Amino acid sequence: MVSGALLVAGTTSDAGKSALVAGICRWLARRGVAVAPFKAQNMSNNSVVTADGGEIGRAQAMQAHACGLEPSVAFNPVLLKPGSDRSSQVVVRGRVEGTVSARSYYARKAALLDVVAAELAGLRERHDVVVCEGAGSPAEINLRATDIANMGLAQAADLPVVVVGDIDRGGVLAHLFGTLAVLDAADQARIAGFVINKFRGDVSLLTPGLDRLGVLTGRPTLGVVPWADDLWIDAEDSLSAVADGVLGRPAPPHGSQWLRVAVVRLPRISNATDAEALACEPGVAVRYATEPSRLLDADLVVLPGSKATVADLAWLRRTGLADGVVAHARAGRPVLGICGGYQMLGRRIADPHGVEGGEADGLGLLDLEVEFAADKQLGNPAGTAWGEVVRGYEIHHGRVVHTGDPALLTDAASGEAEGSDAGVVLGTHWHGLLENDGFRRRLLRRVADQTGRTGFRPAPDTSFAARRGAQLDLLGDLVEEHLDTRTLEHVINHGTPADLPVVTSGLAGSPA
Repeated sequence: MVSGALLVAGTTSDAGKSALVAGICRWLARRGVAVAPFKAQNMSNNSVVTADGGEIGRAQAMQAHACGLEPSVAFNPVLLKPGSDRSSQVVVRGRVEGTVSARSYYARKAALLDVVAAELAGLRERHDVVVCEGAGSPAEINLRATDIANMGLAQAADLPVVVVGDIDRGGVLAHLFGTLAVLDAADQARIAGFVINKFRGDVSLLTPGLDRLGVLTGRPTLGVVPWADDLWIDAEDSLSAVADGVLGRPAPPHGSQWLRVAVVRLPRISNATDAEALACEPGVAVRYATEPSRLLDADLVVLPGSKATVADLAWLRRTGLADGVVAHARAGRPVLGICGGYQMLGRRIADPHGVEGGEADGLGLLDLEVEFAADKQLGNPAGTAWGEVVRGYEIHHGRVVHTGDPALLTDAASGEAEGSDAGVVLGTHWHGLLENDGFRRRLLRRVADQTGRTGFRPAPDTSFAARRGAQLDLLGDLVEEHLDTRTLEHVINHGTPADLPVVTSGLAGSPA
């Protein structure tokens, strides 16, 4: 029987914390363990709406699915959504509680420790195991005094900690050693071991380094997780949305032609994962774009969501991408806007409540006017679009105050029209619409018709849900096959061993 908790910390952002937590959760769930994920504080503009109407980070929703659970606000009680380099919206227990600067949030974090500790305690009462994910790196000792997500949480909740490092970036042994060495003795006593992530090549060549790391720190490396090309769905960190990079692993087309999709990589892009469903389709090549030339050969241009719609619209104009999007549509080639991207396609964005501190003229491709409301609209709506039953989720301040274009879909609960279908220009406030397989296939067929790609044939059997499930199973397989799961289980059950040394010397010496 496995019972306890664990915190997975990382040497850096995007080191693999989210994936490792999901993999451990999947491994335990497949063994019949009642397991739940937890991230005390997340900073991400990739979020989802839970069944109880709250908002959490997308990674925690993915981890919940790995556990066989529906997403809940308990899994991510504090979510920061950056609107600029200096401010973030604060979401506590799924609800917005204002906007903070880095300095003002620093003063507020101590009070939030009680919130996250209470949520974690509740999860531990209801589940055999809770696998926690840290935030950023525990080596950010300048923030340690008010930390609620890494070692501060580990101390408050008596958690053992495993640190994961990304070897693909280089310097991983130094990262792991240094992360441990900069911590004080009490925090070091929480670190039970290390995991190497994204390894390519012959692991025997790494073994001498791992042996030396063990001598220097007194901690074992619990496993070396190999690079897995197939892992890319639900990547949460903004570092994963590579500018001008190809999304996913494009499979050959079913017909004789490809479709090319350009997703504009906005500075404050939110829910970038909307485009992942398109990238699952054979014969569909999806690329992020940050400058106008990337739009020239695209069949479909997607304007995704944004946490700072007005500012990102100004960026579109500065970079020349706005002109590129307009030219693309006026040439009869399709454009799809999602949430903030939808709002950008209209005539006017008004902001009477100062939600974003300004208003703007849109690109004028849709007969649409939007006004930001003070309250955020959250929901998990269902409806019909193009004869298909569809589901999605809504996270936005914008309200449509005028539209003159035909609707894209009909909301099943209210019977109201939603979105815009102006022929080659489409838009919706619903995230997740492209995850509906039937709707996505109809969209691709329509794009092919509008762009003369007569040789393109949508695959009849692509299931986005199945692809996501396969990714979670792959994460569970990686944990089961490449980690010392016996030691990992012992750490979860019994905590960090009590006799581990404190590292006080440099690489040339030995642990004290």
